[in-house]
Amino acid sequence: MAATDDLRDPENWTGGFYELILILGAADDARLDRAVASLWRAADVDECRVGADLVEVTPGADAFAVDGHLRGTLTLPSGGRVVCGSYTTRCEGIDSLELYLPLGALARADERTGGFPFDHRSGVESLTWRAPLDRWLADIAVTVYVDVPFTRAVIGFEVDEDADMSYRAGLFPGTNGMDFRPATA
Repeated sequence: MAATDDLRDPENWTGGFYELILILGAADDARLDRAVASLWRAADVDECRVGADLVEVTPGADAFAVDGHLRGTLTLPSGGRVVCGSYTTRCEGIDSLELYLPLGALARADERTGGFPFDHRSGVESLTWRAPLDRWLADIAVTVYVDVPFTRAVIGFEVDEDADMSYRAGLFPGTNGMDFRPATA
């Protein structure tokens, strides 16, 4: 069986990404740095590697300067270990930070993933594996929120923060922090 946590195996990085994106708010280098460290700590990511040579670095905003992505490994709620990555964007003065799980590694770790989101099991049936993953990613986001408050979070396949939310889970400001809204489709 292929190692789903092998950073050098290109098959682990195929198929697109299942993501947690934190919309941090107005551009702020110090907050972004704290958010990166908090996200990696909350997700319990092992290692932080950058570049083609996978040089080990400390997770933080400066680490993105090498090639724009941080790479590591983590343990899913199912107990499987997979590769993961992170990147940040600054668009129109708004910072966003993302933790992504490549579908190639997810499918190797859990056969229910199949060819998501492009096969016949990608509708409501996919919630059998997505719902626990979404809840886990939401818990990570809540942990980060305690350290570094953010505007909102969106969870799903190749997240477009303005897309139909029935296919995505999200966290939105509530009276006691962030409220979780699960995907329904």
